[in-house]
This record gives sequence, structure tokens and C-alpha cells, in this order.
Amino acid sequence: MKHILTLTLSPTIDKSTSVEKIVAEHKLECNEPKFEPGGGGINVSRALKRLGLQSTAVFTSGGLSGKLLQELLEHEDIAQHPIETYHPTRENFIVVNRASNEQFRFGMPAPALIAGEEDKILKEVKQMAAKASYIVASGSIPKGVSADFLAKIARIAHQEDARLVVDTSGEALEQAIEEGIYLLKPNQSELRKLTGMEVDDNESLEEAARIIVNKGKCGIVVVSMGPQGAYAITKDQAEFVSAPSVKKRSTVGAGDSMVAGMVYGCVNNYDLGHIVRMGIACGSAATMNHGTELFKTADVDRLYEWLTK
Repeated sequence: MKHILTLTLSPTIDKSTSVEKIVAEHKLECNEPKFEPGGGGINVSRALKRLGLQSTAVFTSGGLSGKLLQELLEHEDIAQHPIETYHPTRENFIVVNRASNEQFRFGMPAPALIAGEEDKILKEVKQMAAKASYIVASGSIPKGVSADFLAKIARIAHQEDARLVVDTSGEALEQAIEEGIYLLKPNQSELRKLTGMEVDDNESLEEAARIIVNKGKCGIVVVSMGPQGAYAITKDQAEFVSAPSVKKRSTVGAGDSMVAGMVYGCVNNYDLGHIVRMGIACGSAATMNHGTELFKTADVDRLYEWLTK
């Protein structure tokens, strides 16, 4: 059986805590911080592990924070392939104001890659892709990465007969689409930028997504609509799936959890409707937990059962 690779160019250590009340100019007493590995593809790998699927997290890693990131992944028993970089791995900071249940997320900029590092990443991904059935490229693209980087990843995927799943934005995504992607997960804003169309309702959203699909560039486009649900479009099908109503505590990792759920559905040969429902179940379940906890498998099972009734 072939394997799943996840690729993260902007990994992070997510440090989260809470305070009773956030007040400017005051010394705030925080709860003991929690440290968790983060970043698009890394979170997809963590979520897949909870669903019972093994993957290998390929990511950049630099400095002492990069070593800590590797230790955190090892603690979660996530197979990993760190690629050493010059700049230290970033750290993000999340604080919950308990008085109002508001969450404040401080995202640090991803460190830029320096000369030669991009080529090293491509070389190592190419070597590992020979054993991959899926390559999941998720998360932001840091400075120093060429605009055609994801297009090169797409070519590698095609050469090795691997299915490429992409969840990112910007020019790198546009060029990757021209090479062909198996599954693309934009939100409405990203779809608007990709097509230049207004996507304010389901009809216009489907029309915009179908433009991408009909070019033969993407097999499946799943447009994330946040708490409303998602719209899935292929050449022959279109289906809107509403999200369940849940008590939202944090949105950290919800999109990555949704990607993991859809990859799980693809690997297990689900039809389009069930692929999207599994993705929504995972994404919604992730919002039910505090901080960067991702989802509980029991919540996913319950929500998926509700969505498939």
C-alpha cells in the first residue's frame, strides 16, 4: 500500500494559554502554556493519525524551535521527515480571554527560505514521492519560495502517479492549478481571486468552481464556506453540504482537519458526498475544542453519522 505525504513550508509551534481577563497595561496571570506542533500539513498528519491513517510529515525545521517541533511530533508518534533550514522555525501564540471566551491569535511571519533550500525541499519530496499515493500541500507559502514551487510539486505528483491535494493561496496556487490538482480546497475569498468572479451565493459559487474543473485542471474543488458548510464540484457532480451546529470554542486547525477528513474519504473510496461530509465532520469537530487541540474522534463519528442520516 502506498503512503500519504504532507508538506508544510511554514510549520509552527503553537503556544496557547488563557487569562481571566485581558486588560491593557496590566500584568496578566496566564495559565500554564500548552505547546503543540502546527502548520497546515503537520496538522493534516496529526488529524489523519486520529482517523487511523499513517502519513509522513515533511516540513522545514530550523534552530532550537525546529528541534522542539520535532520532539512534539515524536511525542505524538507522527512519522516525520524534517528538512533543515537556516532560519528558526516560527512560534505562534494563542490566548483565550476566559471572561468573554474570546480567542486572540498572534501569528508570526513564516521565516523566508534562503538560496538552495527550495531545491533541497524539491529533491527530497521527489525521492519520497515514489512511495506516495497522496501528497497534501497545505499552509502558507513563505518568502523566498518561487511562484512555480507548487507547480513543480504537481509535476512530481504526476510523474509518480500520486494524487495532489492543495490548501493554500496566492500565485503559487494559481500556477499549481495550471499543472493539475486532484483536490483543491479554496474558501470563497480564494475562489474569487482565482476566477475573478463574485461568489456570493451557491449558484455563482458553483459557476466559478466549475470554470476551474472544466479546464481539466482539478478533479475535485471543495469550497469551504465556514459555518455554512461546503460546496463540492466535479466535472459531473455538484453538491452543497450544510455544516452541523456546534458550540465553537476555537477555529485553529479546523481547515486542516477538514482536509484530513476528505483525504481519509478519498483513501477509503467514499463517493463525493461522503468525502465532503467526512471533511465537514472533522472540521466542525475541531472547532469544539479549546486552543489548538484539533478534534476528538468520538465527536467526528457522531457528527459524521448525523450528516449521513
